[in-house]
Amino acid sequence: MSKTILITGAGSGFGRGAAIGMGKNGHNIIATVHVSSQVTPLRKEARALGLQNFRVERLDLTDPYDIAQAQSWDFDVLWNNAGMGEAGPVWEIPIDLVRKNYEVNVFLPLALTQGVVRRWVSERKKGKVVFTSSMGGLFTPANWGTYVSTKHALESIAEALQQELAPYGIKVQTINPGAYYTGYNETMADNPFRWLDDSKHLTRRADLRKGFDDFFSTPEGRMDPQEMIDRMTEIVPADTGKFRNVVPRKIEDMLRNHQLAAWDNQI
Repeated sequence: MSKTILITGAGSGFGRGAAIGMGKNGHNIIATVHVSSQVTPLRKEARALGLQNFRVERLDLTDPYDIAQAQSWDFDVLWNNAGMGEAGPVWEIPIDLVRKNYEVNVFLPLALTQGVVRRWVSERKKGKVVFTSSMGGLFTPANWGTYVSTKHALESIAEALQQELAPYGIKVQTINPGAYYTGYNETMADNPFRWLDDSKHLTRRADLRKGFDDFFSTPEGRMDPQEMIDRMTEIVPADTGKFRNVVPRKIEDMLRNHQLAAWDNQI
């Protein structure tokens, strides 16, 4: 059955690819982008593909008027996909950057979601909320702690929402991608170098850069994002499925083993 799906963060990466994929599959898409300059290129792409059911709007989550407008639109699925990431050592990262990461990844999506689900409950609409979490929502590698802690928070919020909204027929899901090569993780890895200063901090820039470069040089750090886009295209509109969706399977297996090992972790 065709769904109307609101997607945040559809200007690039997973959101853009899956929005187009779901549009091709016959769903009605409201693809929202962070800045106005992203609107026209995505509209042109949708028209070139013959997607008549594809609407593009600006939705800057930091703009309360944008959020209020989006909460008035009619749709069946809210996919909270927009996000950003701050990396670097947790013990040295400026606290204002930690706050910013929580604002964008946790507080603002929650504000949007609250308004949407309150309306659905009052209208007795059985909708669905999807959160793009991360493999990092289920474990914490060094130097990624700020970003992945926001995803840990989303995991808890989504789990609570699933229980709280089930009596109203509203479904909740998370999607947990591995380190796919979309540019998102690479941008995040560059962020610390705008504040990390060898004259002020004990973490050396060269050491941190090497750690990031070593990871991105591995197959696990440069996976083809089309695999994840294809799965998102299936998961987001579906009426049934798992609450948590980790892709690919080898990352799911790694996370399961990590969580089991955590019980025996020693200080």
